[in-house]
Amino acid sequence: MDELIEDRDLLPATRRALSHRVAVAQSDGRAPSVVAAVARGSGIVWEGARTSVAGHGPDGNVQYRVGSISKTFTAVLVMRLRDEGLLDLSDPLEKHLPGTGVGEVTVAQLLCHTGGLAAETPGAWWERTPGSTRPELADVLGEDPFRHVPGRRYHYSNPGYTLLGSLVEALRGKPWAQVLRAEVLEPLGLDRTGEGPRAPYADGWAVHPWADVMMPEPLEDLGLMAAAGQLWSTTRDLARFAGFLLRGDERVLSAATVREMRAAASPPEPGVAEAGYGLGLQLAVHGGRRLAGHTGSLPGFVAALWISEADDVAAVALANCTSGLPVATVAADLLAIVAEAEPRFPEPWRPLREADPVALELCGPWYWGTSAQVVRLMADGALQLEPVGATGRAARFRAEPDGSWRGLSGYYAGETLRAVRREDGSVSHLDLGSFVFTREPYDAGAPVPGGVDPGGWRGIG
Repeated sequence: MDELIEDRDLLPATRRALSHRVAVAQSDGRAPSVVAAVARGSGIVWEGARTSVAGHGPDGNVQYRVGSISKTFTAVLVMRLRDEGLLDLSDPLEKHLPGTGVGEVTVAQLLCHTGGLAAETPGAWWERTPGSTRPELADVLGEDPFRHVPGRRYHYSNPGYTLLGSLVEALRGKPWAQVLRAEVLEPLGLDRTGEGPRAPYADGWAVHPWADVMMPEPLEDLGLMAAAGQLWSTTRDLARFAGFLLRGDERVLSAATVREMRAAASPPEPGVAEAGYGLGLQLAVHGGRRLAGHTGSLPGFVAALWISEADDVAAVALANCTSGLPVATVAADLLAIVAEAEPRFPEPWRPLREADPVALELCGPWYWGTSAQVVRLMADGALQLEPVGATGRAARFRAEPDGSWRGLSGYYAGETLRAVRREDGSVSHLDLGSFVFTREPYDAGAPVPGGVDPGGWRGIG
């Protein structure tokens, strides 16, 4: 057994519920096989599989094709280039990959599918035809590559990720697959992930929609489209990758960068991307739980990987059928089973070793007009602004060298919070993006814009 697998950590009822969900998925989805894994904390806590072959079932070491989960790996490579200073996400593609004809599109727009490019390549169905039929980027993009004005809306684009793969190759001077192996797969120990199958691996099948019969699907090398969907992997490797997407790994990307990838970078698209899309990561809400990850499909295979930061749980589900099995829902259900049946224990409360006296001075209640707010000093030294009632704007702030605080989240992300002091050094009020926060509602002693009625607070009579 893999050293990361710790089934003993889950209760028998939880393990049975997970196994039952996979069994139902394989039966109802009429899939030749389904294999799944759940990870929590630093390791895999459950593996399961269901197959139509009597006496044998795949395990976490069997490869399946994972389709568009490949896009997340490509996005990781692009973010490494950004962190190294070799590109900026706002750079137009033309700056680094000239001559494509779509150079006005930015790197960020390609990552989050707002570049306006077509969803698929022109010509024959690219997933079922050899990549050699599209030897150049011009063959991938076609004569009319745009469907929307860049930056206007989310529109999923496989050619967009082909461009990102070519961008990686241009800046590294090496093939995409070679760069991926050296910079991501090997550092993270994903030795069962790669651009081609290595035994043991599952065969891809098409299941007849109206009869219980199957037909093998073709296995094609996608060529330039590899960065969008070529990879093969296993549930064990993808569970490790999910842990990286939650916590980062300084050998590949920092925790701050993977957190940036998980944040919405494109707007929701009803019926398509309900929760938006990050930088190489799909975002979703399932049962009230916010998820990040990616799904994938290629003829013969479907795949899904989801992580929940709040629960510190990840789930992976893979199947070798072209359609019929809602693999994204299956993976989300597996995650929810563990998160709900065995919720994580919170970290124990501990007092700060030392506290910034300036930050302490800002703690407590404040008022934006009549809206009650509270400022708290967090364990990491950040300030948290929260509404006291049911409505209001919450945000987190990081201390800056000049004594101000910079917003990290919510409505005030990027905005500056300053403590304005009186001549005697005491704090008069807080200035947050021009909004004045006072210690009392409409404090007459503070410079409230518009002034405060000299008659003060009074009743009707």
